[in-house]
Amino acid sequence: MSMFCYQCQEAAKGTGCEIKGVCGKTSDVANLQDLLLYTAKGVAVLSQLADEKGIEQAQANKYIIDSMFITITNANFDRNKIAAKIKEGYAIQDEIKSQLGTSADLHDCATYRAADENAMESKALLIGILSIENEDIRSLKELLTYGLKGMAAYGEHAWNLGYENEEIYSFAKKALVATISETISADELVGLVLECGKFGVDVMALLDKANTESFGNPEITSVNIGVKNNPAILISGHDLKDLEELLDQTQGTGVDVYTHSEMLPAHYYPKFKKYENFVGNYGSAWWKQTTEFESFNGPILFTTNCIVPPKASYKERVYTTGASGFDGCTHFPDRVNGQPKDFSAIIEHAKKCAAPTEIETGEIVGGFAHNQVLQLADKVVEAVKGGAIKKFVVMAGCDGRMNDRNYYTDFANELPKDTVILTAGCAKYRYNKLPLGDIGGIPRVLDAGQCNDSYSLAVTALKLKEVFELDDINDLPIVYNIAWYEQKAVIVLLALLHLGVKNINLGPTLPAFLSPNVANILVNTFGIGSISTPKEDIAKWIN
Repeated sequence: MSMFCYQCQEAAKGTGCEIKGVCGKTSDVANLQDLLLYTAKGVAVLSQLADEKGIEQAQANKYIIDSMFITITNANFDRNKIAAKIKEGYAIQDEIKSQLGTSADLHDCATYRAADENAMESKALLIGILSIENEDIRSLKELLTYGLKGMAAYGEHAWNLGYENEEIYSFAKKALVATISETISADELVGLVLECGKFGVDVMALLDKANTESFGNPEITSVNIGVKNNPAILISGHDLKDLEELLDQTQGTGVDVYTHSEMLPAHYYPKFKKYENFVGNYGSAWWKQTTEFESFNGPILFTTNCIVPPKASYKERVYTTGASGFDGCTHFPDRVNGQPKDFSAIIEHAKKCAAPTEIETGEIVGGFAHNQVLQLADKVVEAVKGGAIKKFVVMAGCDGRMNDRNYYTDFANELPKDTVILTAGCAKYRYNKLPLGDIGGIPRVLDAGQCNDSYSLAVTALKLKEVFELDDINDLPIVYNIAWYEQKAVIVLLALLHLGVKNINLGPTLPAFLSPNVANILVNTFGIGSISTPKEDIAKWIN
């Protein structure tokens, strides 16, 4: 095989991609991503030693977060940028070594240097996933790694807004170092995986604090899904700081801004409502971009993951920034000394483009993050106690392109009318435009926001547990039917497990990176389950 990757739900044949990623990444990019992660582990090794001596490691912390984010599914397909990031890691390693002034024995990940990109690819083939022979140890190390990647994504968004938590960095380094240990036991790795869930809660709480203190608490909002007549920019991904700077720079230019996919929840924040040219959401989940970007007509800005390799017909309209990247697309560099990114190039491009072609009309309602839901707590409790609401169904997570994900649309459609869906992430596009109605004024789909806002769903559940004076969160009338796709869904799952949530059902398939023994641990300890058909699952979980 020329590569091996099984970190996402669409792993080829349900086992792993060996020639080219289903996501579209080529084998050379996949292998360079493996080496980038290996280099980040070397930075973690040295940074831990520096921490012990009280040497400040801000540059190393940020590098580790950036590197893990770059390797998330659908984030970065640009081999040149990945190779440059590896070389940056070498420089950071050398700088830490000079500060340490030690000749202590170090792991290969902290000493290896590639002379060129060919050497990088050759080395990558030796240190990839399958270099760990024991299937269960490999599975646990990968589960831990994917949880860390999800943590890194949320940590970077918080960092961009000026919010950090040193304990999160320390754990990330400890966990990365553990993944290179050849003597670590399965029990020790299980402990680290569960600890990762704890820091998953911490990083999502940190990002929630960063977002709400920067932009206000999300509020119930009707979002336009039609179009106006001005030229426009479509912004995708998750980073709200990038959105803020883009909106600031488009004021008075005659260029409108629309959100796509996971950027939809930006409309729920009060601060963004002051921008008159922030006009609505265009399209649906990430995987539909190959058709929706054609009809949008204007340029598209990717702030994070969720890139589908663009068609030649619109590739020149695709721009990237942050952890995202694609070969041949213009990339906006990181901020320097806190100065805003310069988005003038995409704004000028937009002025030369036709207005978006309308693909739908109407509005969708969201903004049900924890602060807003808790304001409705009395109404919700009354509906539950009065029998109007029998069950809440958490349908958070990710969407994907495979036909088996139609299950989630059918499931939502067939749910009894006395159930309410709690959602976050792009999984909502399977049902957030369905005419599911409301229960006494409470919409039957309560959208908390982005995938990281699954934290809001957890906070809501914990508050309901308190209101109903229950001893166990699992005694609430809540069913968990979560769709997963990539590594941010992994950290959400681990965070829910840390909070004591059991009997979570994952679909459309269980992760390929779970060995039979590791899967059994999750099933037997936490009641992790799978899905079957909507009718069967509703009969089993709801009725």
